[in-house]
Amino acid sequence: MRWTGFALRIGFAIALVLLIFNPSGWSYFHWVRNGWEENLPLKVLAGVALLIGVLICARATYRSIKIVGVVLVAALLAAIVWVAYDFGMLDVQDPGVMQWIILLAIGLILGIGLSWSIVRRMLSGQLDVDDADTDGHIH
Repeated sequence: MRWTGFALRIGFAIALVLLIFNPSGWSYFHWVRNGWEENLPLKVLAGVALLIGVLICARATYRSIKIVGVVLVAALLAAIVWVAYDFGMLDVQDPGVMQWIILLAIGLILGIGLSWSIVRRMLSGQLDVDDADTDGHIH
């Protein structure tokens, strides 16, 4: 159950990032770029919803892992990419590959930020204040 919540949060963050932009051409960015005036109210609604999602994720990430955590997660992901490149698993010369890597890294950082209290609770057994209600019941 806990790992499911962790995976869902990471999946949500990655999906959010990729909905905003991705190199495939199927993203909010491409939709708006290919005809701003067409369906303008729908595009504004979608843009505001995506902005709200990003702000929620960014704020939760900042509150849970701070800048130091973001830098450490980014460094870990960069080291993983470096190892994959060194073993010939990635072609970092391809701009499309690098765009996907960067977008997935941003999504992972946001997802880890959203999920950090779950990870901390599993590793340490400590609850966050938000995890218990006034009766002491865990959510």
